[in-house]
Amino acid sequence: MSATLPQFSPLLAAASSNAALFTFLIYTLAVFGLAALSNQLMKNKNFLSEYFLGSRSLGVWAFALTFAATSSSGGSFTGFPSKIYTHGWILGLWIGSYIVVPICAMGLLGKRINHVARISGAITVPDVLRDRFHSARFGLLAVSLIVFFMSFNLIAQFKAGSEILNTLLSGVGPFDDTVGWVDGLKSNIGFLQNVDPAYLLCLVTFSVAVILYTTYGGFHAVVWTDVMQGIVMVIGVIIMLPLAINAVGSLPEATEQLARMTPPRIGLAQVSVEVPATESLTLNGPWFTLPGEDDERPRLFRINKTLVIPAGKTTVDHVRYVEVTTPEEIDNQLKRLADEDQTDIAAFKVKLQEFMQSQLEWIKENPDSALGGKGEEVRGNIRLLEQQSAALLGTGSFQPLDIKITLSKRYPDPYGEGRAGMYVSGPGPPKPPSLPADPGTIIVNVDQPDAEIRVFNSANVRQVTRSTDDGPAVIALNNGDYRLDVVKADFSVFSKDITITKDDTATLDVNLVASPDAEYGPMSDGEEESLLSLGFLPLSIAISFFFMWAISGAGQPSSMVRLMAFNNSTTLRRSIFTVAIYYSLIYFPLVIIFCCARVILPGMDLESDRIMPQMAVTLTQQIGQGWLAGLLVAAPFAAVMSTVDSFLLMISSALVRDIYQRNINPEAKEQTIKRLTFLFTFMVGAGATLGAVNPPQFLQDIIVYTGSGLAACFLAPTVYALYWPRSNSQGCIGGMLCGFSAHLAMYIAGYFANGSFFKPYQLFDFNPIIVGLLVSFVGGYIITRLTPPPPEELVRKYFYRVKPS
Repeated sequence: MSATLPQFSPLLAAASSNAALFTFLIYTLAVFGLAALSNQLMKNKNFLSEYFLGSRSLGVWAFALTFAATSSSGGSFTGFPSKIYTHGWILGLWIGSYIVVPICAMGLLGKRINHVARISGAITVPDVLRDRFHSARFGLLAVSLIVFFMSFNLIAQFKAGSEILNTLLSGVGPFDDTVGWVDGLKSNIGFLQNVDPAYLLCLVTFSVAVILYTTYGGFHAVVWTDVMQGIVMVIGVIIMLPLAINAVGSLPEATEQLARMTPPRIGLAQVSVEVPATESLTLNGPWFTLPGEDDERPRLFRINKTLVIPAGKTTVDHVRYVEVTTPEEIDNQLKRLADEDQTDIAAFKVKLQEFMQSQLEWIKENPDSALGGKGEEVRGNIRLLEQQSAALLGTGSFQPLDIKITLSKRYPDPYGEGRAGMYVSGPGPPKPPSLPADPGTIIVNVDQPDAEIRVFNSANVRQVTRSTDDGPAVIALNNGDYRLDVVKADFSVFSKDITITKDDTATLDVNLVASPDAEYGPMSDGEEESLLSLGFLPLSIAISFFFMWAISGAGQPSSMVRLMAFNNSTTLRRSIFTVAIYYSLIYFPLVIIFCCARVILPGMDLESDRIMPQMAVTLTQQIGQGWLAGLLVAAPFAAVMSTVDSFLLMISSALVRDIYQRNINPEAKEQTIKRLTFLFTFMVGAGATLGAVNPPQFLQDIIVYTGSGLAACFLAPTVYALYWPRSNSQGCIGGMLCGFSAHLAMYIAGYFANGSFFKPYQLFDFNPIIVGLLVSFVGGYIITRLTPPPPEELVRKYFYRVKPS
């Protein structure tokens, strides 16, 4: 049996949420206003140049902030904080090189790509590559790779925007009512059945908003909103930094607490109520306790995201949980929850009592109207309502039903269980394990206490370790074949091959045989080592990410498009200086803020992509300024929107300009191009929305994959095309394909070696970006030398200055 802990005062939460929502709506209306103004600006101008490049007229502030805001994506304000929260101070090395990104990304290619684009009249990056070599084949290959990688990245950004909205709107009455309606609506749609209804509603809302304003406004809408969003982002970080430090006492105090922390346990649980609820029971991220060893300190659990127990049901299987393991952290969180429970509780009780009494009186006086004249049901519901009322008013707990939690899967050591200091030293704790998506269940009954149950997969890697002290072991695993061992001192080892079937539950009874001479069966060294990890960021990976952000930033097509739009060289030089300062004001403060978040908001390891907006709401509630949460939440939301709109334009311009106009219908009228642009922007956005319905757990994994992949494909060919007169289409195409193949091979190898596409194989412990860039540059150079030089007229056009007559 477990105790369910209160969350916070509903009255204060509702007031804060409404104030934050009001502030956030003002920001959103400003975004749509800029889109409308931009649409008016496009009238009577060349549609393609104006819609996709803003007529190459960006000044210092517009160019600097749109470049910075596009780079500071949902990865920077959602995925990056998630990584900090999960791994601690080591993320300072992860992001250390981002301060020099402007020098590399803008200084390396900026002036030259702008010049080449003006000579050729190019509007898109594939335009530049195609015209530089007069190669339609090269242009189409570039388009294909941009659409491939950008589509992945859009999915990550749409997830980030939805998580932010979910955090902001949670607790707002109309939103919660709509979530219940969405939950009923999606129950009959197969691929939506396991999707959080709150997340789904926010995903659709975010998608409609960002697709409409991007489609309607074009490049100038994107630039203007990027400027506003860039300002909002830096203001949000500057405000959050002192609030976070104040909430933990001081930065040294936060670091000392982090040093004492041990990583949490991750697993699955079965949650049940003793009496079926008459209505659907919804709990937002509830906390539970179980008795601890020797009845000293209870075990503390947080259920992942929203827990919904449908009406008439008593059990929900395979609920994700995080168990806090640091004694000090458990004590602090229990005290925090108790304090929140007492906040404004007297006013809440008065309102609740009035409501309960009115409901009881009405049901007693109108039994036929209440439940169709079914006397037994009426009396049963009266009794249940009375019990709930007594429980609520008598104990002060906001949970009316007695809830039981049964652990069905707990991961052993690979997340660093029991090891203090991992959050303040390298390489930091490794990534939390991936939980089964559609598990089956096996219940193991062992006739001996103090025995240990171990489950291994077909590769002999331990998946589960459970003790029989708590009675039957409920074990959840993905469907497949496993080996189950039961060991105990002075007993023979029981071993059996088992098959787990999706959504099924099987029972296994185990009778151990006494054998004083039998070996206890501790794990072998190989099995033990398979559970341990180098941690998050060994030195070689830290070096890789220095190159990843600093060097590969120059190879992003989304940045290259911005470099094609500034008006003169002075603007470029001043913008490099401006963006470097801007990044300094954002990235290292984010490390500090979300190291503090580890102390302030424990238990969010399985939904850490929500830590940024949740931190904003929590910090503003603590100072009694709920309206400020709207502004702080607008910062990560701005980062996501600024990236989504840029990527939508990148993909739609690639499809319309580089495929349709340049290869299918060169004589297409402007009105046709305009309609197709709107159509493709909408279709790409809708496709990303569908892809974001079931996204990976960590947004930043997608960001790293797409960012490093684009750099491996585009940086070497672009550098050769801009700076090497001898380069030709064969060499640049070869370099692009070599980089793509090498990078993808590392990720495919990771799928087979590590069980996940987003855990790539790391050659010599280096990130795939190093391998991809090296192969791309070397391959492009060799192929260029082995093939004929380019036509002389192309070299003269792009590398010879024309003297004025």
